[in-house]
Amino acid sequence: MDVQKRIKQLMEERGWTDHRLAKGSGLSHSPVTNMFNRNNAPTLPTLEAVCGAFGITLAQSFPEGDGPAGSTEEQRILFSKWNTLNHEQKKALLALINTM
Repeated sequence: MDVQKRIKQLMEERGWTDHRLAKGSGLSHSPVTNMFNRNNAPTLPTLEAVCGAFGITLAQSFPEGDGPAGSTEEQRILFSKWNTLNHEQKKALLALINTM
C-alpha cells in the first residue's frame, strides 16, 4: 500500500479530515493537502509528525497485514481497533483490562 493511501485509511478509520490531521500533527494545512491533491510523497519528518498525530510509530503505520508479525487474527483486529482510540479511551481500556 502506498503512503498516501495508508494515511487516508488511517484518517477514515478515525473520521478525520485533512484539517484535523494537520492540526493533530502540528503541520500547516498545505503539506497535508498537497500529499493528496498533488500526490506529493511526504518527507520523513512529515510522515513522523503524521504518525505522531495518529499515536503510532512509523513501523506501526505500515505493518505486514494489519498487526504485528506473528499475531493472530484476533490480535490484529484488537490492534487495529486500539489504533483508532484516543488517549483517554486507551487509558480507560487499559484500566479495564488491568481489573481482569
